[in-house]
Amino acid sequence: MVIDNYEWHLIIDDANLVNTFKQKLKEEKNIGIISEAGCPGVADPGQQLVAAAHDQNAEVKPLVGPNSILLALMASGMNGQQFQFVGYLPVKENERVKAIRELETESQKKNCTQIFIETPYRNNQLVESILKTCKPSTKFCIAVDLTSNSESIRTMTIGQWKKNKTDIHKHPAIFLLWAGQ
Repeated sequence: MVIDNYEWHLIIDDANLVNTFKQKLKEEKNIGIISEAGCPGVADPGQQLVAAAHDQNAEVKPLVGPNSILLALMASGMNGQQFQFVGYLPVKENERVKAIRELETESQKKNCTQIFIETPYRNNQLVESILKTCKPSTKFCIAVDLTSNSESIRTMTIGQWKKNKTDIHKHPAIFLLWAGQ
């Protein structure tokens, strides 16, 4: 496999990319969708291209690779039998606090782990909101820089986090919340 023999296209929200992708499928090209971090189509761009492949009746084969969401869940010590990925929480403080309360309540009722993400430059604001909003006994995991040399995965109760604050500004992170047993 010679990497220079491949065509590379950046995945952006652009109708031209989907049209180019469909054209390559019509030409019966083998196409791979990769990501520099994460897993295409799972909280990562790529789902629109996979959907286009299905629309064209192309064969789709997922390959095993790291997925930060599942890696964080695996390493959190939280409930891996019942979990929910909710993506991004609202940006506005009052809406975010409301969403956090709802996630914590649902986690307790259903004994499920809540998994979410944030834009790295807003990580510290999200953590602050969680520490102010959640009950001291709720468990909270912050998984940062997964699969890199600076990887850090820590699970503690909200009460413990308040005593051990962290600065994860501009670091890719996955957040897990568990108010179950």
